[in-house]
Amino acid sequence: MQWHIPGVVLGFHGCDETVGRAVVAGEDTLQPSRNNYDWLGNGIYFWESSPSRAWDFANEQKQRGRIKNPFVVGAVLDLQNCMNLMDSQYHALLKRAHKIYMEYSLDESERAVNKGGRDRLLRCLDCSVFQYLHEDVDRNNELPFDSVRCAFEEGNPTFPGSGILDKTHIQICIVNPACIKGYFRPLDDDGMPVKF
Repeated sequence: MQWHIPGVVLGFHGCDETVGRAVVAGEDTLQPSRNNYDWLGNGIYFWESSPSRAWDFANEQKQRGRIKNPFVVGAVLDLQNCMNLMDSQYHALLKRAHKIYMEYSLDESERAVNKGGRDRLLRCLDCSVFQYLHEDVDRNNELPFDSVRCAFEEGNPTFPGSGILDKTHIQICIVNPACIKGYFRPLDDDGMPVKF
């Protein structure tokens, strides 16, 4: 199965300023995340069209002591062969991968589970299923997915009684770094670097 999102997509990545400046200057590249709880499996993560959400994430990481100075890197992305979970055709593939993962994984007590409260921020099961799916595609000599794209409802109601949550976003996981066509520093309407 192959599906291309036409054109390019702008993605935004929150990180430490030292890393961000080196990436924008062409001295370094963003490295794939390989946490066992990554929502869409291993890869380089971006918020689609949302520099402010990337900034919020970088600030959250500062509060946790994981970075010193928040920074946002923009990227031009060509998603190529994208597992676009905004398109219902891919959910059957993901369900199949989950079924096989559950049948062939370790005993029940050692299977991954999602944790982390209402938002399930630690997506260990999801990550394991995505990784299993990528490995299965490789074993079967099928065309690998270059990227994964999905919407996530997250956060608190935007106003009392609302079904709209304030951290809802579209996340992109770049599996194949060749999807990244270039990095940039976001600018405001006056052409100045964005200050959040």
